Amino acid sequence: MKVKVKSDPRIFPVGIAHTQLSHVADIDLESDEMVTFVTDEKLEYDVCRKSWGYYATPSLGGRLRAFGWRAAVMRNKDTRHCFVVLVQEGREDEWMAYMLIERQELVLWIDDFETLSGMPAVGGLGMDP
Repeated sequence: MKVKVKSDPRIFPVGIAHTQLSHVADIDLESDEMVTFVTDEKLEYDVCRKSWGYYATPSLGGRLRAFGWRAAVMRNKDTRHCFVVLVQEGREDEWMAYMLIERQELVLWIDDFETLSGMPAVGGLGMDP
């Protein structure tokens, strides 16, 4: 793993409310390496690099929920761009208020086994559109 901390972070506005983001570091993982991000509340979030890509989250209905996160897909009402987000359990109202300001809408909670078990797989290997 290589970590490059930005001594002079790139700061840029995003969204309708023009929130300022700071790009503070780059992390280069090798295959089969994992990093864990930890909040002030000690909630964890893992990202794992594989040769074919990334596991972007821990198991959705398992470890992710045990760590205190909910996974969802939200969509911008104007651009139709979609985002996978992790919402801290207990802060769903704060996220809903953010979505209202940023003209986002909830498409689907993707950490709910009932929702996911009712969705058909796409193609034989999940590769067909």
